[in-house]
Amino acid sequence: MSQDLVGRQVAITGGVGGIGLAIGHELASRGADVVLIDIVDEIEAAGRIADLGPFPGTLRYDVADTTDPDAIGAALARVQGLDTAIGNAGIVRSAPFLKITTADWEAQLDVNLTGVFHLTQAAARQMVAAGTEGRIILTGSWIGSRPWPETSAYSVSKAGLEMLARSAALELAPHRIRVNVLAPGIVNTGLAARQYREEPQYRAKADRAIPLGALQSPREVAQAAAILCSPAADYITGTVLLADGGCSLLTGG
Repeated sequence: MSQDLVGRQVAITGGVGGIGLAIGHELASRGADVVLIDIVDEIEAAGRIADLGPFPGTLRYDVADTTDPDAIGAALARVQGLDTAIGNAGIVRSAPFLKITTADWEAQLDVNLTGVFHLTQAAARQMVAAGTEGRIILTGSWIGSRPWPETSAYSVSKAGLEMLARSAALELAPHRIRVNVLAPGIVNTGLAARQYREEPQYRAKADRAIPLGALQSPREVAQAAAILCSPAADYITGTVLLADGGCSLLTGG
């Protein structure tokens, strides 16, 4: 595997979930030193990290809630030489539009958009203060630009995230900080994986929606993230890397 990320100091929120852990493993395998930030029990997090085995870089865990700007700022401050921040923490609460509760709407906006704003702003402030040329990558979704049934609140949060990235990219470019979105498709982890296993109607809908014919693995998401972290993305900012298996080519399930 390429060692193109040796020396990179990376922080990933939502770091011990399926996608976050896969990204952390991929980047550490390429030589980066990675801090996985999440809100799970430290013993549980240590077990998940230990299962990944040895790699050229390092992986460690830190606890912080992205909805608390002081907490996420403090966690990032503990990453010396921070030059790459990945806003990956997110939740989804599926419900038909007419049944979305105010609490579920607010929770998804709070974590998926406001929490990512906190990460983006805190990381940018730290990089600017240190004079660091950096990268900020936000985990979006293919349904940030295309509606999908029973995910209105989640989709709105991801759509807002795309504009957050563009706005931040414009203002941070003079500081040599690049801000981009990675938009995966239907990933074989979390709620989507459970629904695919347990709900025949969802499985049929997902199968129709994926031109490449299979759910996306967390590692495939991680490999796309690694592109945005690598020197190959030195001249990329303010864009959405759509890595969705072709889902967005169709009109929906």
